[in-house]
Amino acid sequence: MSKNQDYLFQNLQAKNMTFEHVFSQIVAFMKSDHLGKYRLMVGTDSQVHRFNTVFITGIVIQNEGKGVWACIRKVVVPRKMLQLHERISLELSLTEEIVSLFTDERKNELINIILPYIYQGATFSMEGHIDIGAGKRNKTSEFVKEMVTRMESMGVEPKIKPDAFVASSYANRYTK
Repeated sequence: MSKNQDYLFQNLQAKNMTFEHVFSQIVAFMKSDHLGKYRLMVGTDSQVHRFNTVFITGIVIQNEGKGVWACIRKVVVPRKMLQLHERISLELSLTEEIVSLFTDERKNELINIILPYIYQGATFSMEGHIDIGAGKRNKTSEFVKEMVTRMESMGVEPKIKPDAFVASSYANRYTK
């Protein structure tokens, strides 16, 4: 069993998808419109419950103005994680794990789909959505520099609130 088999994803259409299946769905989505403006986004959110903490990582491929394909991965830690820095750090670690599955080879495969069409406007970018904000009143603002640097070190464009909607909105919906 390969390392990637440990990762199972789901969406409204399918359950227990391997990362290979997720990747093939992303490839198919991008091949459906070679002229697309694609953003591949990964982000994680968490929610502390009575006896555990639920982490949801979302993978979203968006063709701007023309739709999305998305899925989630759920991880449950069997305790209440009340320390904010620990929770934010684990959220980012889970995002980093999924981002690392998009190897250079896989990223190149995605880029090669749109490469012949870049002069007609096709684009591709990869973003890491971090569920933190820089505002003075935001409890997570002190962690912004650390978390943004971690994402950048992976070669992924970091996005924080209000631009980190995969973490703060899509994944958040499934943590409840």
